[in-house]
Amino acid sequence: RLARSNGHTRVIVIIDNMIPHERTLMDRLFSKWFVKSCDGFIAMSKSVLLDLDLFDREKPRNYCPHPLFDNFGPSLTKEAAKKALDLDPGTDYLLFFGFIRAYKGLDLLIEAFADKRLRQLPLKLIIAGEYYEDQTRYDELIKKHDLSEYIIQSNDFIPNKAVGKYFCAADLVVQPYKTATQSGVTQIAYHFNRPMLVTNVGGLPELIPHGKVGYVVEPAKEPITEAILDYYSNNREAEFTSHVAEEKKQYSWQAMLKKVVDLYGSLK
Repeated sequence: RLARSNGHTRVIVIIDNMIPHERTLMDRLFSKWFVKSCDGFIAMSKSVLLDLDLFDREKPRNYCPHPLFDNFGPSLTKEAAKKALDLDPGTDYLLFFGFIRAYKGLDLLIEAFADKRLRQLPLKLIIAGEYYEDQTRYDELIKKHDLSEYIIQSNDFIPNKAVGKYFCAADLVVQPYKTATQSGVTQIAYHFNRPMLVTNVGGLPELIPHGKVGYVVEPAKEPITEAILDYYSNNREAEFTSHVAEEKKQYSWQAMLKKVVDLYGSLK
């Protein structure tokens, strides 16, 4: 509001979430007040673009997915990444990455991973991220299904220089979210050429062509399990990885810059 008070400065907002994941009674009031102070909007998912309609239908807006997170260094070979993390070179790994909050569905993934058919594979799950809620219920779920030897937890803060090791060591990045707008994990996975499994919520499916760079499934344990089984039983990694390398070309920082400039040009 101060910036616009000179009469000629315009404010364009890049929106990650229009409505918080953990909601409070004041959300809509503050969001409405905020939106009134802006001139234009760029939403990073189509679901957020729709959420914006709850507060404004007139001001210019555009859609642009988040560009690649390319600030985590170059890719490593899978062998080098496993060695750097002291992982068994003969074991395959799934990766759940990021802050652990209820809406991200880690409990669904643990339940899916408990399927006995997956025990026939040389497969483990890496949970890499800090708990932003009580860890106890997840530990109890792991204990209930006797998964302790099949799950590796790295729950300290992961510095930028270590992020690439986790993605490059994994065969498949799993985002079993129960609700979502979009996820930065997707664009990190794209940067490191990793296939993905996401749930059909929010803006996640917009960036993951099903059966091409990974899977889009319903947020339930059975479809998550079936997708993991399909990935390994049909040796999808090489096929999906090649498509990831091609698909990610559209998510450049230049593309977002053009959207900002174009939106500015449309402001009155």
